[in-house]
Amino acid sequence: MVKDPGYAGFWKRFVAAIFDAVIVALIGGIIAVFLGAIFGGITGSVVGVFAREGFFPAFFSTMVFFIMAIFLLIRWLYFAIMESSSYQATFGKQLLDIKVTDMEGKRISFWRAMVRYFAKILSGMIFYLGYLMIGFTEKKQGLHDIIAGTLVVNDR
Repeated sequence: MVKDPGYAGFWKRFVAAIFDAVIVALIGGIIAVFLGAIFGGITGSVVGVFAREGFFPAFFSTMVFFIMAIFLLIRWLYFAIMESSSYQATFGKQLLDIKVTDMEGKRISFWRAMVRYFAKILSGMIFYLGYLMIGFTEKKQGLHDIIAGTLVVNDR
């Protein structure tokens, strides 16, 4: 067990999360522009046909689902890859000099990073109480950290 490595608090993690949200949005935007350039002509033709045949609402719902799935995939890969890498941190966390470790202070596996990411969804679903726990737990862990068995610590 790690003896108080200097756990990263709520506000430091919150600011890192804002940086990460901007970074993920930029990555998603670049991918959306790229996919739009590739599929734009095809989609325009398809939309015309679907609108004429009365299938536009179904087409629109499918496109919205597809876009949401891409953004979920981007977020999942960004967090899981970065937090399980040798950096042990996303770019936002790196800017704030914090990193994610297991309970012994070691690098986490991709599997654990994946569990942590999906547990964050649960942390947010319950009125963000899972995130607010960071400000009140001894090791400054959110619900997602407790579920995944992780800590977020100061890197320097």
